[in-house]
Parts: sequence; structure tokens; C-alpha cells
Amino acid sequence: MNDFQRIGIWQTAFLGDAVLTLPLIQAVKARHPGAEVHLFVRAGVEGLFTHQRELASVRPFAKRGSHKSIFSAPGYGKQLSLEGFDLWISPHKSLRSALVARAVGAPVRIGYDAPWYNWLAYTQLVDRRFDELDEVERLMQLAVPLGIDPTPPKPRLDLPPEALARAAEVFAAFPKGLHPHAPILGIHPGSTWPTKCWPVEHFAAVAKTALEAGAVVALFAGPGEESLAAQIEKTATTPATAERLVNLAGRLPLPVLAAALPLLTAYLTNDSGPMHLAWVQDVPLVALFGPTVRQLGFFPRGERSHVLEMSLDCRPCGLHGHKACPKKHHACMRDITPQSAWAALAPLLGLP
Repeated sequence: MNDFQRIGIWQTAFLGDAVLTLPLIQAVKARHPGAEVHLFVRAGVEGLFTHQRELASVRPFAKRGSHKSIFSAPGYGKQLSLEGFDLWISPHKSLRSALVARAVGAPVRIGYDAPWYNWLAYTQLVDRRFDELDEVERLMQLAVPLGIDPTPPKPRLDLPPEALARAAEVFAAFPKGLHPHAPILGIHPGSTWPTKCWPVEHFAAVAKTALEAGAVVALFAGPGEESLAAQIEKTATTPATAERLVNLAGRLPLPVLAAALPLLTAYLTNDSGPMHLAWVQDVPLVALFGPTVRQLGFFPRGERSHVLEMSLDCRPCGLHGHKACPKKHHACMRDITPQSAWAALAPLLGLP
């Protein structure tokens, strides 16, 4: 293909999806080192990628704000067309994304071959092979028309120096009475999808066990999840252990959260965006999977990633889960016991 000069990569899905796109970004830049690569992401995620070395810019797309209406898509794409993109890559199946891609007018536009309207929007179409590949490999299929080997490179997340410095400051400010060599367990109880959340009382039971075993527990939670962290803190601590629980809920912007994760000894999380931030940085983690399964392609990768799940006929119940369990029992998450989670975490923490 051409020696492209200005490349747009359109990834406006959730945080985890943007992280999973890193190998594709790296491979495209390696194939076209002289090109400017511009990444389009969901508004609110852009700060995470501002120092990614392959990128010339990171653009927020307010898909729940000013760009919410599908009728704005052609106009937005037309604006972008003035920038002279000569290659456009999009893994999305939405009509809005197709309208943007067509209006951008790049001579080469690569997308998946379904749904039908993608045939009108893209010049190069590839089979997503959803039932055969994990998501990282699906994304890499979009590089095949460029003559790129679809084997994904190891993902690398380049974080802003100020985020790394702030995370170090936060951990340095942990209570001075803590043993300097105590393992640190990070716990993130939230998720965008309610049925992906392990019961908060299970998280509290693990936190309590960890504190009693001598670990430090750091609670993480995003906007709107602070009450989950507060409930865990209240239930898990005693006067003797309260100092060793640090509640960071709502205190860390996304880039700082990402920078904080490698400072943990181990991480306990639902199937969520922060889970992907952890494995991509080789953080030892235990992930709790309920509505979703490995075959959907979004499991955490790497030898340091461990997944707990139950074998149930109703799994998976959807690509993302639901607001409420369709069967009204939520056994896929409730039946994963705190004891099984601690059994997986203790070796990672070096505790009995």
C-alpha cells in the first residue's frame, strides 16, 4: 500500500477497548514510521494516551455529549476531511462511525465487512473473525490490507511523566507506620456494567483477610463508585487494621490510576477498563468474570493474569452483561467466593 502521511485510527468505544488497540497502533506506526498517527477516543479517555510515542495527537469524541446525535456524524467527518487523512482505520460497527469514515474521505479506509453499510463507508473490508480470535487479534486484522503481520506486538502504554510522579507521591504518602515491605493489594470494585460487579461484601471480606494477614489495601474507584469503596472500608477495617487501608476512591485521574497500578503487589478487579490497564503493564491480577467468558475475546492476557469464574449454562448472557441478571440470581458472580479469591491472591502477595 501507499506510504501514508496522515493516519486516523477511530476507537471511541470503552476504556478497555482503547487499551486493546495499542498493538494495532504500534504495528501501524512501525510500518509507516514517517506518518502522523492520530487517535480518536471517547471523551474522558484522551489523557491516558497523550504521551503514547506513536501518536501525533489524541482527539476526544463526545459520543455522549456534543456528538451524540447521529446527524452530526457527516459534518464532523467533513471537518476532518480538511486535514487530509490518507488512511482511516475503524474497528466499529456503528452507523455513526461509518458515516464519519465516509465523510473523512481518506483514499484508503479500512473497516470490518459487517454490517452491510460498512460496504458503503470503507474501501478495504476485513473479516472480524469474532468466533475465532481474541479482540487484540481481531483488531490486528485491520492491519492485514497494509501488508502488516497480524501477530500483535507486545502492548506498551506510555504514561505522562506527571502521572507517574503523582502516583509515586500518592503511594509515598501512605501512613508512615506501615511496614516498608508490606505487600499492597489494590481492589477496584466497580464496572460500567452492574452485572459485571462482584458483590461488595465479597470484596470487603477479601480486604479484611488481606489486612489481617499484614497487607496494605488500596481501594480504587472511579466517579460514581465512591460509595462502594466506602462500604468496603467500613466493613473490612478494625481499629487495629484501619491504618493499613488507603481509600483512593475518586482521588486519581485516569492517567494517575494507570500509573499507580504497577506500584501494587497484586490487583483484584472485575472485568473492567482498569483490568486492561493492569495486565497491559504486567501487574499481577485476579479478575472476576461473570456475564462474560473467554470466548468473547476480552480476557486479561499474560502469565500474571488469573481469572475466577463459575461454570453456568447461562454464561455468557451478552457481550457486555446487563444492568440486572436476566435470570435474577446473579450466581455467576455471587458464587465466586471470597475464599477462592484469597486463595488466588495470597501467592501473588507472598502471604499464607
